[in-house]
Amino acid sequence: MRLKKIIYVSLFSLGAMACAEDKGNYDYHELAELEISGVEDNLSVLTYEHLRLNPDLGVAARPKDQYEYEWKVINQDESNEVTLIGENRNLDYQVELAAGIYTLYFTVKEKDSGLYWQKNYQLTVSDTTTEGWMVLCSDGGRARLDMVSTVTGETYADLLKSNKDMPEYQGPRKIQWLSKYAAQDSPYYLLTDQGATRLGKNKFIWKEEYEFKYEVATLADLCPYSITLAGFGRMMVSGTDAYYNETISIDGLYGTKVNKDFGVAPHVGANVGATMYAAVYLMYDIDNKRFVTYCPMMRSEALGGYEPLQEITGMEEIARKAKGSDKVVGDAFEEYPVGYEYVYMENTKYDAGNAKMGTTYTLLKDTGGKLHLYGIQLGDFMLFADCTYIIGRAYYGDLSACTDIGKEGNLYAFSSLRNYMYYAVGGTLYRVDLSEKPLRAEKQFTLSGETITCLKFNLYQKVANANRSFDLVVGSTKNGKGTLRIYEGLSGEGDFSTVTPAVYTGFTDIVDVTYRER
Repeated sequence: MRLKKIIYVSLFSLGAMACAEDKGNYDYHELAELEISGVEDNLSVLTYEHLRLNPDLGVAARPKDQYEYEWKVINQDESNEVTLIGENRNLDYQVELAAGIYTLYFTVKEKDSGLYWQKNYQLTVSDTTTEGWMVLCSDGGRARLDMVSTVTGETYADLLKSNKDMPEYQGPRKIQWLSKYAAQDSPYYLLTDQGATRLGKNKFIWKEEYEFKYEVATLADLCPYSITLAGFGRMMVSGTDAYYNETISIDGLYGTKVNKDFGVAPHVGANVGATMYAAVYLMYDIDNKRFVTYCPMMRSEALGGYEPLQEITGMEEIARKAKGSDKVVGDAFEEYPVGYEYVYMENTKYDAGNAKMGTTYTLLKDTGGKLHLYGIQLGDFMLFADCTYIIGRAYYGDLSACTDIGKEGNLYAFSSLRNYMYYAVGGTLYRVDLSEKPLRAEKQFTLSGETITCLKFNLYQKVANANRSFDLVVGSTKNGKGTLRIYEGLSGEGDFSTVTPAVYTGFTDIVDVTYRER
């Protein structure tokens, strides 16, 4: 042990002498200790905005070209994804990150020594598109999605262009938000003439797996006009065929077409305001020119084992037999029409009885060119929760006396507040009070030099926004430039003739508008 101590002391002495003798043989410089400051510890930014940061490195910092710089973020979610966002001392980054909470790291590395200094911050990214109007436009036939953000008050154009791998869809039809029974990361549906796809919740991102073909159990190449959600299922029409998707199962897919040897019109009727289990859907047979219904749950033995596709009078007979004569109500018309041409169908939450049965309105044209309006209430075959009956004959009206009512290209919309129908002819909007007889058109306003291309009431899904469902949405175009107007409806009880709308510009031809709720 004593020998080991002697050896250690000797080696230490030799080392010390060597160091002393070698003094001055190296190029020494004093270490410049950096003190990073000038940036707040907690940062907040919106997507698409510029994040500009100018850190101070302190008085000891050497010239900036003697350092390397790095800004990177790490997502605090389970992915822990790392993203490099800058390599200069001062950061100027247009935020393309998804909404979320990140740790932001700023690293300064001295080139000569390899020494580095690092400081971290918390970065909260909020989506500018979290809430606002999704405006689907036709840009020379191409589907273009714009957004009027209520988060920033700004309008953002062509949001889908950042999806570099997304195919370019032609012939835009509809932009829909399916909050129920849809993939939570991608609840928005873009419907076009060339097909359909979901869009992501964050920045409307697109993935190949979002294509609609992955929601279909057949090899058919489907292009929905719209998707109707009711009960635990949803229906849509592609071409002249209707398809059903049961959403009780997470992996529920659209199966084979439900109509057999006849074609159906593009829209599907249903109760869109009630909680249901065995929803009854309404379609119009365009070959035999008649109403038909579809209730897929009826095939179960528990509900009687009935054929789910029925001509509407057949559905009424089954409802009376299975549930009682009081489960088919209304005497607004004696018989359902047969032989009329289909014009338009729309679901509303309007119920004259102040319940939750809603009304589905259908416009039909007879052989003489006269327009007829039928209002049908659709319920739940199980009479589950909100529905007190299964089918109701709620309304009939002769529209033949209304100004230019049958013109080609007219647009129609029905209020959920009052028993009102609206229609647009060119740039003029008319209102029809369906409670009056005979029916007549009352002019609401004219958009001089413009053509109305979109007319609707957006049915909000959050309870807090319920009264906004009465606001009229009008998209118009003039010389290829689109304008969006929102007319408040509750205070004027559906009279828009004196309402000053909120106006948004900067669009191309507006095809559809849907509000994205927070």
